[in-house]
Amino acid sequence: MLILSAQGVVKKFGSFRALDGVDVEVERGKVTLIIGPNGSGKTTFVNVVTGVYKPDGGKLLYYTKEGKAVDITGLPSHKIFETGIVRTFQIPQVFQRLTVLENLLVVARGQRGEGLLPALARNWVREEEELARRAFRILKAVRLADKWDRPAYLLSAGEMKLLELARALMAGADLIILDEPIAGVPVDQAHEVFKTVRDINQSQSVTFLVIEHRIDIAFRYVDYVYAMASGRVIARGLPDEVASDPKVKEVYIGR
Repeated sequence: MLILSAQGVVKKFGSFRALDGVDVEVERGKVTLIIGPNGSGKTTFVNVVTGVYKPDGGKLLYYTKEGKAVDITGLPSHKIFETGIVRTFQIPQVFQRLTVLENLLVVARGQRGEGLLPALARNWVREEEELARRAFRILKAVRLADKWDRPAYLLSAGEMKLLELARALMAGADLIILDEPIAGVPVDQAHEVFKTVRDINQSQSVTFLVIEHRIDIAFRYVDYVYAMASGRVIARGLPDEVASDPKVKEVYIGR
């Protein structure tokens, strides 16, 4: 079953076609990877999917858990977020001065204490306690439970990426788009990030779409791969199939 379908997506900047008819399908419950050299269109594609840019052509469909297709083409970012699609960034966008736990609590949706009248209700404190328990369950899943009271700026590069992942889970994401989750992360921490992604994918059935350059690491943890170049998909398939594709070797690996 699909969770996202991009059909013939086009994005132009003046006369330059950053995306030139991109077709991508993401299966629910899988970890899908998009690779490609700089300028291939990966980040532009993510920006179109998440509402940062409006496409100039094509269609984007999001599929609910019940299999209903929802047309999200050209919707603004906050509407995309409401569907359950949440993204992270190459440079983590966390609240540096807040603690790890506080970073999760501020992204939870529909908190009763956020509104004046709902906050007057007596049971909102109970809901806040449940949010805290949920946050700790997520922190345990991303291996940050022992850092719950640490300011975010004290985290390592790998831990910062895991905190962004935890925030996406706290926001109730159905599809999490990871933009270079191991960029600038040491090798040992990079494997830890992807192991955590895989564990969450398998234990919580969360779907991931990952953009990553370091394919030597990423290929070990994903189910399906798309390779892009010059705004187009040039190969797709299982990791081993894409790695051995002559077009991919020529434009991405350089041989």
